[in-house]
Amino acid sequence: MNNLAEIGIIGGSGLDDTEILENPQDIEIKTRYGQPSSPIKVGQIYGRNIAFLARHGRRHTIPPTQVNFRANILALKELGVKYILASTACGSLKK
Repeated sequence: MNNLAEIGIIGGSGLDDTEILENPQDIEIKTRYGQPSSPIKVGQIYGRNIAFLARHGRRHTIPPTQVNFRANILALKELGVKYILASTACGSLKK
């Protein structure tokens, strides 16, 4: 599966719009750490191959303490990703 994408985007709350990708396709990967938070959507932006991963799952169902960050990073690496852009935000600390 290597070399499907050079740049990986790990989207968090608010950065989860995969409509920006041209020719998108979903890729399911299982790593030695288990499955990543979501299927990885691979496509192009201005001709560059991009892999997009929803950190909290596509339906935002994974709380921060349950994110399988090892599987997320390894899955992107297995797709050939060399550079990762990851957004972070801190919301409410209330239940």
